Amino acid sequence: MLPMKRPRLSAVQALSDYRLALTFIDGQQLLLDLSRDLHAYPGLQPLQGVAFEYVALGDDGWSVEWPELDIQIGADTLYLDALAQNAADENTRIFIDWRARTGLPLNQAAEALGVSTRSITRYSSGREAVPRSLALACLGWDFLQQQTNSSRAAEDTGRYIVTRKS
Repeated sequence: MLPMKRPRLSAVQALSDYRLALTFIDGQQLLLDLSRDLHAYPGLQPLQGVAFEYVALGDDGWSVEWPELDIQIGADTLYLDALAQNAADENTRIFIDWRARTGLPLNQAAEALGVSTRSITRYSSGREAVPRSLALACLGWDFLQQQTNSSRAAEDTGRYIVTRKS
């Protein structure tokens, strides 16, 4: 089965313990556990309790929504999160989580990790197992971004970071 160009839902169902059963237009069915996110993100906290059960397809399948609470989550976000949660191995989870967090387009993700756009597409769809080297590249990219951001913050405040060798 070829992956969708952009994930779109055909059905969504609320399950117990803040899980969603997602059915995509290509027939792919995935489970997504949102229990951690409902506690971690203030914008999702109103969904705790019975409100979670009132989920519906929104925007012609491009999102799910809880109309009474005016909360929507995009199908592409749900798709990547569900793929990461359902990944067969840790490398794939690391890679798909990295793709979801960074939001980089295919070509920029490929450039950041030093692989082809075609490889990023295969790994993102779950058609191919992610090699350990690519998972490590994702972790390294995150580390470098944190270093760059903390250096910028230091420059913005006029402070410099000094690291001393032990």
